[in-house]
Amino acid sequence: MAWASIRNSANEFVRPSVDSITAAAASTEIPDDLRASITDAPGPNAYPISSFTYLLVYQDQSDKEKKKVKSLVDLLWWAIHDGQKAAEELRYAPLPQSVVEKAEQQINSISYHGDALRRDK
Repeated sequence: MAWASIRNSANEFVRPSVDSITAAAASTEIPDDLRASITDAPGPNAYPISSFTYLLVYQDQSDKEKKKVKSLVDLLWWAIHDGQKAAEELRYAPLPQSVVEKAEQQINSISYHGDALRRDK
């Protein structure tokens, strides 16, 4: 596939790569609720046409089976930890640690009928 280096907000030409997309995520201030755009992120190594992949999950889960909700929490936790090991092979940019920590907070806020389902590191 053809690609081109694109000029970013630091006036640097950056080629698309998992490293330049991770750099875009790492150079952006991410709020606690994770709602952020990493498009045209600051930083000399940040690829300007970058984005996160999002999942929308109810904070208070009300499924009839607590086991399903716990499985969802476990899947999300896996995705931001062990799942990151497969990111590059699958052509995704690994999340920077700062984003992982904020995602942990969001996952730990998921509850089942008001009961916390927190995960430990």
